[in-house]
Amino acid sequence: MRCLSVCLAFFIGLGVAPAWGAHGYALWGDLKYPPGFAHLDYVNPQAPKGGEIRLVSNQRTSTFDKYNPFTIKGSAPAYLAGLMFDSLLAGSLDETAAGYGLLAEDVSVAADGLSATFRLRREARFHNGDPVLARDVKHSYDTLMGPHASPAYKTALEDVAGLDVLDERTVRYRFKKPNRELPLTVGGLPVFSHRWGAGKPFNEVVMDEPIGSGPYRIGPVRFGKDITYVRDPAYWARDLPVRRGTANFDRVTVKIYRDNTARLEALKAGEFDLMRFFSAGDWARRVTGKKFDSGELVKVEFRHRLPTGFQSYVLNTRRDVLKDLRVRQALGLAMDYEWMNRQMFYNAYQRVNGLFGNTDCQATGTPSPEELALLERWRGQVPDAAFGPMTVPPRTDGEQSLRGNLLKAKQLLADAGWTYRDGALRNAQGQAMELEYLDSNEGGARVVTPWIRNLEKLGISLRFRPVDFALYQQRLQKFEFDITSMAFGGTHNPGQEYADLFGSKAADTEDSGNFAGVRSAAVDALITSMTAAKSQAQLLPACRALERVIAHSHVLIPQWSAVTHRMAYSAQRLARPEAVPPYTQNPEVWALDTWWAK
Repeated sequence: MRCLSVCLAFFIGLGVAPAWGAHGYALWGDLKYPPGFAHLDYVNPQAPKGGEIRLVSNQRTSTFDKYNPFTIKGSAPAYLAGLMFDSLLAGSLDETAAGYGLLAEDVSVAADGLSATFRLRREARFHNGDPVLARDVKHSYDTLMGPHASPAYKTALEDVAGLDVLDERTVRYRFKKPNRELPLTVGGLPVFSHRWGAGKPFNEVVMDEPIGSGPYRIGPVRFGKDITYVRDPAYWARDLPVRRGTANFDRVTVKIYRDNTARLEALKAGEFDLMRFFSAGDWARRVTGKKFDSGELVKVEFRHRLPTGFQSYVLNTRRDVLKDLRVRQALGLAMDYEWMNRQMFYNAYQRVNGLFGNTDCQATGTPSPEELALLERWRGQVPDAAFGPMTVPPRTDGEQSLRGNLLKAKQLLADAGWTYRDGALRNAQGQAMELEYLDSNEGGARVVTPWIRNLEKLGISLRFRPVDFALYQQRLQKFEFDITSMAFGGTHNPGQEYADLFGSKAADTEDSGNFAGVRSAAVDALITSMTAAKSQAQLLPACRALERVIAHSHVLIPQWSAVTHRMAYSAQRLARPEAVPPYTQNPEVWALDTWWAK
């Protein structure tokens, strides 16, 4: 599990009796919703309960083989974690880095920022009727930090010193150092009952039905076909302000199809109600048919204000051939994005650059004095270019051309000791540059093929290697690949999760998110500066300096992003609120949480 949710919480001091009363927390101080608010602005508080929403699993696996979404091996059903497990705090989709009490009714904040204390609601209940108690919160934390849970938790919680049970309904998280993000992180951790899989090692808790406290429970299951979650009519939090107007469907059925073509045809046949589209080609040419003509199905693009993220081709620097920065930069110069966007993507996308596009953390121009102050001690250990203008992806239009870019690439490769002879690009030992692109979808060849053709002009062989998802996942976990593609989500408030993506420790940790294998004391220090920031004035130089170093290291070849969520849904069966929350990362989750059945 590589993508921990952006989580939320509050600061308290060690050994200080809490002064209760905080209803929520915002990373930089201002909450949108005041104490006693009635409901979130983007829900319909009078939405009727009932009916069913039928979704399609967008997971790459053809089925699932466990109910435990927190362990390393296997695949859990789509949406299970969000529907079945509550956390201490719940975020809102119309503000960033803010949270409001869910399992926790009160939070207290300490001046030293070294702890966060939460008091649990007396009415909070697990699905088996047990109250949610402090021992369950501690059990959940200890389990997620244990040997059988995803290592992403350990990375995110690295600076958490421990969790103390103060009384039956009060817990205190202790931190190794002040960090405004840490209370956010612990507040968003899933909480599950200590009775779930009791007596078993966590990796053996596989098909035991989860004992959570969320609005849904597991209902009928047809393995390989679908799973249905059923709404708990006695859901303990249904009248809380952060839950009013949500979880409106009695049943959430998630259907499983083998490939994108089967999903699209099933949508057109009315086999499910809603589908998100990632392919510009599908959206432009294939989302058509009688049900769209009649208005039974509608196509809508929902604009958002999300960070662009940094969907990229990832270059595994653990491979000898990819260790040289000049080689990595040359590979990027061979990508003709403008041609791809025009010929393949219907001009639907914009080019990604760096890590923090469309946020205040985005680096532009030359470094500020504050950025230079952070970078200067690492001069000679980071690319010299990081001290100059921010990267700009190579273009193939206007004054630039693919031919010009390939000539630059040829020179970079020559400088790195690679020359063209005997029909291939070879190093001093005569070894040809042969690379493998790993994918779990044969359809990915269409997008990679133009890049492959351009690399051939340089004498580089890039072989497209599709494998089944289980093997793909295994090879990613063990970092057994040369190049692959990853869609990394963006954030307005970067923090400890970047240690999992680019930290030196994560580079040697199996199943971490550091696919590129970045090992850099400078990067580690910049991530530390970023997570330790006590104000935006401290955060922004740190994240911008980090972005410069990663971008100029050319471990990622930036791809593309969209400014809208493309959705097709049944207007005959589904209704939705008028307001569209601007920070919805996953529109399917927004739909199943706030829409309702007609």
